Amino acid sequence: MICLLPHCAYLSETSRMLEIHRALTVLGVPVRVATHGGPHERLLVEAGIPYDVLGPGMSAERAASFVASAVGLGDPRQSMYDDAEIETYVRAEAEYFGAHGITVAVTGFTLTTLLSSRLTGVRLITEHAGSFVPPVSEHRLLPAPSRPVDPRLKHAPGWLSRLLINRTSNRTPAYCAGFNRVAASLGVEGVPSLAALLLGDLSLVSEVPEVLGVPAAELAAWTPAGKVGYRPDTRLLGIGPLFAHLDVPLPDEVQKFLDRPGPVVYLAMTSTPPALVREAVTSLSALDVRILVAGTIHDLSDLATDRIMVGGVLPSHLVMPQVDLAVTTCGQGSVQTAMACGTPLLGIPLQPEQDLNVALVERLDAARHVAPHHLNRLAGTATKMLDNRRHLEAAERIQKLYAAVDGPAQAAEAIARHL
Repeated sequence: MICLLPHCAYLSETSRMLEIHRALTVLGVPVRVATHGGPHERLLVEAGIPYDVLGPGMSAERAASFVASAVGLGDPRQSMYDDAEIETYVRAEAEYFGAHGITVAVTGFTLTTLLSSRLTGVRLITEHAGSFVPPVSEHRLLPAPSRPVDPRLKHAPGWLSRLLINRTSNRTPAYCAGFNRVAASLGVEGVPSLAALLLGDLSLVSEVPEVLGVPAAELAAWTPAGKVGYRPDTRLLGIGPLFAHLDVPLPDEVQKFLDRPGPVVYLAMTSTPPALVREAVTSLSALDVRILVAGTIHDLSDLATDRIMVGGVLPSHLVMPQVDLAVTTCGQGSVQTAMACGTPLLGIPLQPEQDLNVALVERLDAARHVAPHHLNRLAGTATKMLDNRRHLEAAERIQKLYAAVDGPAQAAEAIARHL
């Protein structure tokens, strides 16, 4: 039996698990769904998917603090959960796996499964690393981070930051300490590095080779043999793009807003502190464009004007084909949605994985980025992108690559093979 474990503090991880669930259902493979809870549980409810909440459940407040403490955002000496939380969730997952005959666990950022899978012998498949996988750093493709977690690198030259991030993700124990303390107390294998924290026994690499910059055969052939900082059974498999197709209608008022004449910028920064969203809207409002703001868990309704609409959770795959520019924090799902729609992207990456996501499509001329501490440059960069068709043409080239691959189906087939 397969168990999907979305981290419902994240819209992206919840929606990606929905895509995999749909694809497994098409294959006729039975699936259970379990989560620690969070504000995006409602997507499971709206999709009509039965699920179980493991452990104490995650309130909206706890989910927000988790996101703020996550990899690339929080202090690398902590592990997003405290030790008691980790052990509680690990034991709850292990009990659930045993009670329901789970042999394969599939997760998007429910990191406690790194330990519960070892406690139970369940095979762990992950998708949350996205493109942030070892061959990418081995090819030195990781860009210098916009917001270095290590304070010593905040004023380092870009070349040094880039060198270090490509060389150290499998050598640094950042964010692993709590997991390793609990692993030791349970007598199971720990997590040797930040890179290992993001990988499962099988990690689904959700990008096409042309964008990733690494051939599919090289991904499939990669092993940790002779390398430090990885669990020995780790393997990789490229599946192609994996992004949300939320089964929610586009509200009439949003469609009317999009139908009005003139350029539209879509601002979708859903797992982002509200102050940063407000700053981005303020910067973009200087342009002669309309701005559609995707809803977050925060109340942003006061931003609304005749030219600015604040929506709820919107189906981005229906919005992005109708706008001239998408502005996101560059989670892989939002980047891929923009590219799948042939829409140029202006990124505001907040952590290293997001830096990579935008860098990959920026390398192909389909995107540009602005660091979060330089949002005074946002309007100027947006203007240049809106005035230059080459970004649109580049996004349309990637759109054709994505159209040839069914990422969720590839993921489902790979998961089913491990039953």
